[in-house]
Amino acid sequence: MTASDHTPDDTITVRGLTKRYGDVEALRGVDFRVGAGEVVGFLGPNGAGKTTTMKILTGFTAATSGEAFVAGHDVSEESHQARKKIGYLPERVPLYEDMLVYDYLNFIAEIQEITGDRRHRRILEVAEQTGITDVLGKTIHQLSKGYRQRVGLSQAIIHEPEVIILDEPTTGLDPNQIVEFRDVITTIGREKTVVLSTHVLQEVSAVCDRIIIICQGTIVADGTFDELKQTPHETLEDVFRRNTTAAPEINNNPETEHDPETETEIDHDPEPEPEPESESESETDNETETETEHDHEIDNETETETEIETETEIETEIETEIDNETESEHDPETESETEHDPEIESETEHDPEIESEHDPEIETDPELETDPEIDKEPTQ
Repeated sequence: MTASDHTPDDTITVRGLTKRYGDVEALRGVDFRVGAGEVVGFLGPNGAGKTTTMKILTGFTAATSGEAFVAGHDVSEESHQARKKIGYLPERVPLYEDMLVYDYLNFIAEIQEITGDRRHRRILEVAEQTGITDVLGKTIHQLSKGYRQRVGLSQAIIHEPEVIILDEPTTGLDPNQIVEFRDVITTIGREKTVVLSTHVLQEVSAVCDRIIIICQGTIVADGTFDELKQTPHETLEDVFRRNTTAAPEINNNPETEHDPETETEIDHDPEPEPEPESESESETDNETETETEHDHEIDNETETETEIETETEIETEIETEIDNETESEHDPETESETEHDPEIESETEHDPEIESEHDPEIETDPELETDPEIDKEPTQ
């Protein structure tokens, strides 16, 4: 389904919607429609453009180009009239936590120009519909996450809008709260047009009549679950992954988006793409790489052990040299042999050269002994 197929019964119509943030192109010509009374799941990975689309539809931000109509009103030209037809629950619920639940809903009803006795009746009706009657007298900060989400949903529907837009309403809820909230959405969807953005695919399967998948700013799938399945056994998760993992990449540079030279090179690339390796070859390569890594580890361990052994041998040699020097300095046998060696003693005693030191001629020189001048030299 595309925007060109829209009919007067369409509650939401989007044609050629684009949105740029500087050089980043968040939406790239989005087209879709939602009929009256439909509950549509708006799916996509993070950063795909879901929240940006919802903010444009609800008047929180303006589109760069394109058109969006809600209940017959152009959201750009007739923003006030369009917003009166919309109930919006953003991902982060705008609650005044110091207020009582009843006072908060009364404040929202006053903003939505609900007056008189109708305001009180409408608060009680919404409270019963969303299951918060028992907490109307409590302050919002006392409520659990699940009840806060219900209060947020109550403010979104209190003015009886034709279109309800819910941006990831079950984020942070436990499984029981998700089931309860899902039941509330199902009840509301019987009378209203609902656009539900969520990452919980089971929620979409249980609640939504139709699925729109956006990826990288472009609608990549639109239809019922049965229409989007390629095989009878395909799950919604399979459909989602098939449409979001194979999507083309966004060229965020507008100058090169339609470069004819680049397109020519791509279209006429003479080099063929390499054939993918078979699974057996890949496994063999992986095994070879593993064995090579193991061999490197063994070699490294062997080198480390060799280095340790070499260092140990060097230390042993040094210790041995030190011990030998110590023994040679303090060996008693060497000392005794040197002290009492008769040969050394005899040689010393009878060495003529040594005896020559005591030359009798020098000792008995009469001139030296009897020199009267020397004897009579006065002492100074």
